[in-house]
Amino acid sequence: MCAKKIEMEEQAAARRHSAVRFDVLVIGAGPTGLACAIETSRRGLRTVLVEKGCLCNSLFHYPSNMTFFTTPELLEIGDIPFPSPNQKPTRDEALEYYRKVAEHYQLDARQYETVLRVEGADGEFRVRVEDRFGREQSYATRKIVIATGYYDLPNYLKIPGEALSKVMHYYDAPHPYYDMDVVVIGGKNSAAIAALDLWRHGARVTLVHRGPRIHHHVKYWVLPDIENRIKAGEVEAYFDTRVTAIREDSVELQTPNGPKIVRNDFVFALTGYHPDFDFLESLGVRMDNKDRCPECDPESLESNVPGLYLAGVIIAGSRTNEIFIENGRFHGRQIAADIAARLDEAVTPAMLEE
Repeated sequence: MCAKKIEMEEQAAARRHSAVRFDVLVIGAGPTGLACAIETSRRGLRTVLVEKGCLCNSLFHYPSNMTFFTTPELLEIGDIPFPSPNQKPTRDEALEYYRKVAEHYQLDARQYETVLRVEGADGEFRVRVEDRFGREQSYATRKIVIATGYYDLPNYLKIPGEALSKVMHYYDAPHPYYDMDVVVIGGKNSAAIAALDLWRHGARVTLVHRGPRIHHHVKYWVLPDIENRIKAGEVEAYFDTRVTAIREDSVELQTPNGPKIVRNDFVFALTGYHPDFDFLESLGVRMDNKDRCPECDPESLESNVPGLYLAGVIIAGSRTNEIFIENGRFHGRQIAADIAARLDEAVTPAMLEE
């Protein structure tokens, strides 16, 4: 390794582990977080993103062959066109696009750093983080934007056996489940798409849903497909049914006709996800009692905590079907405009290393 490369790596390490002062720190480097960082950077504000996983971590954990419901132009951020030959882009195309956008704007994204806590107050926040090796460091920032989404926190069933290794809350690819008995729990898009994909790749699929039928919001090209597979008996389905326990070789159900035991090798509990309400509350963000919508100004998106802004789906609380990339991508403009108006100067010098 040449001396120049070693020097560059040492400088990068020093940069990562120093307490630097930023104007804006964005928690979450998904599409909405990236859009926020782009808008604040455009206004000359020194901005950093902190992400507990990889860039666009939630998108990365979507099914590998997933197709978006929307068109490419509705996923665009930073005025960068999304070049896709498909009317509905794929997960891999989206990941490639957002990587290129981050590269184009030279965004400072600190990946694999989990926020432990936030200290201080407006203008003088201190964000404590931990990397994947358990090493702690901190960032000083004048303003904070939270754009953490909701896909990282599954809605757990809270039943016996849910902690078994055979139970998963995310679906990736069908190959490992060929010739296996698989139960899919849920009745919305994720469950329907997983059930179809598994069945088409040789798994014996049982779909369990607490509702009376597949949810009517399932994508229009998926809904008739899953309904026809159920009608033909190719996918077995239990509606108005709850899973009461998961065992090593079976799943116990409570059906309208009474208890039933189903032979089983793997379980996909695709029952939805929720924002990190506990984290928001730990920061002092107030939420309503009904949908847990956090309190924030509709124009600036500043929460009830001065200097703390909210972006993306977390604004809708538990109503996670109201905000998507398509509309959350514009939150950065509102936030950046308000922050720039409030700060005395656009660019601040870095603090000396402590």
